[in-house]
Amino acid sequence: MFGVSMINKLHKDRSWQSIALLILGFGASFLFLAYAMETLPMGTAYAIWTGIGASGGAILGMLLYGESKDWKRIFFIAMVLGAAIGLKLVS
Repeated sequence: MFGVSMINKLHKDRSWQSIALLILGFGASFLFLAYAMETLPMGTAYAIWTGIGASGGAILGMLLYGESKDWKRIFFIAMVLGAAIGLKLVS
């Protein structure tokens, strides 16, 4: 989620700090994915990683950038997170 929000920051402020934070955010994200893959199957780890990233990006957009908070959008975010949790439970 941090890396995604840094993409938005980079578009608004093209400074070396924005680039460094973007690289740091995505580097940490890939590091945590690699760590998760030590205990989870690759498909499950990647599904959870992408689910958290997509849902987190949408939630950050709603909270920080004034994007729509329509109930349908929240419902589908919950479905993505529920599917990721379900994959973990059955793996």
